[in-house]
Amino acid sequence: MQEFQIDPRLERDSMAIADLGLCQLRLMRDVRWPWLLAVPQRAGIEEMFDLAPLDQTMLTFEVNEAAKALKTVTGANKINVAAIGNMVRQLHVHVVARFEGDANWPGPIWGYGTREPRSDDDCAALARKIAEAMA
Repeated sequence: MQEFQIDPRLERDSMAIADLGLCQLRLMRDVRWPWLLAVPQRAGIEEMFDLAPLDQTMLTFEVNEAAKALKTVTGANKINVAAIGNMVRQLHVHVVARFEGDANWPGPIWGYGTREPRSDDDCAALARKIAEAMA
């Protein structure tokens, strides 16, 4: 049986902030948007329908909990949720806080501009706030 491993691109571009049960919750290292990833810890999964039915339910629950916490912490105008996976095939769900007037508002964040690194200290502070909001 294959063991779960995080895709190297997800690992490079984000930091793990919590294990939720099914998903590893990660914070993207891009300061332009408060941006989480929920990565189901199952090997070889590319699509939501590849998950067992109970895992599909857990994924929905955990993404919703992460989205609520992100909105609480940031006060965002809108939370965008998407599972695209064209570049990174490993199933992961983006949870992004959007604000009127942010970079590329109201357009999509993907492919827009150049990533602006989020500092380790800023990542840690935001991760702590999200974890507290989810408790």
